[in-house]
Amino acid sequence: MKNRLLTIAAASMLFCMSLPATAQQKLETGAKKPMPQQWIDKDTGHKLMRLSSAPGSNSSFYFHNNPFVKQLKNEGDKMVFYNTDAAGTRQLYTINLKTLKNEQLTTSKSKKVGEILAPKRREVIYQTNDSVFATNIDTKKTRLVYVFPEGMRTGVTTLNADETLLAGSFAGPEKDEIYKQYPEKSDYFNRIFDAKIPHTLFTVNVETGEMKEIHSENTWLGHIQFSPTDPNLLMFCHEGPWHKVDRIWTYNMKTNEVKNMHKRTVEGEIAGHEFFSRDGKTIWFDQQVPRGVKFYLTGADVATGKEKQYEMDRNEWSIHFNISPDQKLFAGDGGDPGQVAKAEDGMWIYLFRPEGDKLKSEKLVNMKHHYYKHEPNVHFSPDGKWIIFRANFEGDSQVYAAEIAKSK
Repeated sequence: MKNRLLTIAAASMLFCMSLPATAQQKLETGAKKPMPQQWIDKDTGHKLMRLSSAPGSNSSFYFHNNPFVKQLKNEGDKMVFYNTDAAGTRQLYTINLKTLKNEQLTTSKSKKVGEILAPKRREVIYQTNDSVFATNIDTKKTRLVYVFPEGMRTGVTTLNADETLLAGSFAGPEKDEIYKQYPEKSDYFNRIFDAKIPHTLFTVNVETGEMKEIHSENTWLGHIQFSPTDPNLLMFCHEGPWHKVDRIWTYNMKTNEVKNMHKRTVEGEIAGHEFFSRDGKTIWFDQQVPRGVKFYLTGADVATGKEKQYEMDRNEWSIHFNISPDQKLFAGDGGDPGQVAKAEDGMWIYLFRPEGDKLKSEKLVNMKHHYYKHEPNVHFSPDGKWIIFRANFEGDSQVYAAEIAKSK
């Protein structure tokens, strides 16, 4: 019965997509609870639709974690996301981006964390306690990938380009003690940074289960991402207050070279929320020179270190940015006045077009009814025609898509 209802809902949304624009309502996004399945944002003129129909709270992946797997024939690309039901059980689901059908992948009641997709293997990889599992997106069969040694509190966060190695980091026991004593980020963040706790980057072979320690430092290591094209290149960051760290680094597993990708140029400068370009040739990041004064989306060439800056104004700054499949456009998820930019009018989903050394913005979604503690985390759809994000302007978190082309 549940699957039948989801299918009916998807069919209904497809029917709405076929209606002429005059039949679609122009509404203030989030002003109604619930919103219709599809509407036109009255402030931007762009069409929106809700993609998630699974009952409960639904959240798309973090901005730099790829959630998409290509269709096998012409059945539609799929996007993986998390659903949390009324009992608090978290499961992985897929959305078919052609039919909009929501389909459950996992069924175990155990807590699941992690957002790693293996598109060639057609698996989603996640962790439950000390065990790493992979579930096939088509067959829903689940296999055990790896079990961490007893007492080792860590996890994997990324998969390399040829889908042979997972990577993550682990820290000394002092870090867990700080977390226990100071559970709020505002309390533990500086304490972990100041403690200079030993951290180690490691890999796990997906086939053999071999774990290998590859790099250690007496500082907080995080935000670990493999290059999308070079299976030997791993990016990581020095965590901590951004104005105190040269944050962005790479590690080459062939040469063991550790390379700083951006060095701060003035007191108080920050750079972070880094992510790879689609071709793996550039690392993009939010740069502020100094913090909260001038705002840029900056790209560092992986091979040469040469940087390209695109300036934006305060209101256009976004918590996270992302790049289109053809690498010609960017998107941002905006931010409320409490964020670092202190923007008075920054609560929008943005599309950005590079023009010279600046980004020209277009507003896609008015987010004034969204609570920004739940970060939207924008993704471009595989066809480059939609911006997909998560939001709570209806109450529970749901997954939405905003059309890049303006509605006629």
